[in-house]
Amino acid sequence: QVQLEESGGGSVQPGGSLRLSCINRGLPYTSIAMGWFRQVAGKEREGVAALDGDNIRYADFVKGRFTISKDNAKNTLYLQMNDLKPEDTAMYFCAATWGIPTLEAEYFNYWGQGTQVTVSS
Repeated sequence: QVQLEESGGGSVQPGGSLRLSCINRGLPYTSIAMGWFRQVAGKEREGVAALDGDNIRYADFVKGRFTISKDNAKNTLYLQMNDLKPEDTAMYFCAATWGIPTLEAEYFNYWGQGTQVTVSS
């Protein structure tokens, strides 16, 4: 049974850090690419970062601040977020696909429920 579960969201001040986690249950991690997306109510979902092995792609607005990584032994995907800004506030989703790592949400087949990240003073 496929299940993606995000965790690690919360409220932080600008400049703070959070690490999001996504545990993958039911998908073969050796055959899939995974990614992080975020969405604000009323707006379209946007890609943050995607990973397939050592092949990684970042959105320009997070490059240098966020790091995506994966621990295959724990079946877990991570997103380390540093120097957070108010505009990073969104619901963050973990996703998986049998395709390549991409920042386009339409290519991803499986999604978690999301974890809220709020950045404010």
